Amino acid sequence: MGTINVGISDLNIAREPDVLATYALGSCVGICLYDEKIKLAGLAHIMLPWSAEASNTGDNARRFADTGITELISMMCRNGTSVNKLTAKIAGGAQMFKTKSAVFNIGDRNVAAVKKVLSSYKIPIIAEQTGENYGRTVFFYSANGKMEIRAATRPTIIV
Repeated sequence: MGTINVGISDLNIAREPDVLATYALGSCVGICLYDEKIKLAGLAHIMLPWSAEASNTGDNARRFADTGITELISMMCRNGTSVNKLTAKIAGGAQMFKTKSAVFNIGDRNVAAVKKVLSSYKIPIIAEQTGENYGRTVFFYSANGKMEIRAATRPTIIV
């Protein structure tokens, strides 16, 4: 069993028995997609909600919910699944800094964008651990589709 690290604004897939891992999910959101039948797992670490809001058209498409999730789905479909076989688990989207303006609560905006994109593909979210005010690390197990969420000051959660 190997661990495949997914960095910020990145994504990857894994097959049984490998584990996908992403670190430092503050306001970012980790999107775990899974096909239970063929044990194909995918993980995207998105940083921002919408690519249309980018000031630079050359920005990494993987950093946005809309384009990153779309790329992950395409990658998984090229590797043997189809959209209607996928389920999702999401984590992150924290409000890391106090602000009085909803515009600056990027965590909430990221979670809302992720949910909207997954809904547009009709991919059900079967587990979610988002919001609050702390960072998370996610491990996603291709063997069984379990998402393990670790945080420095909280108990480990497995969903």
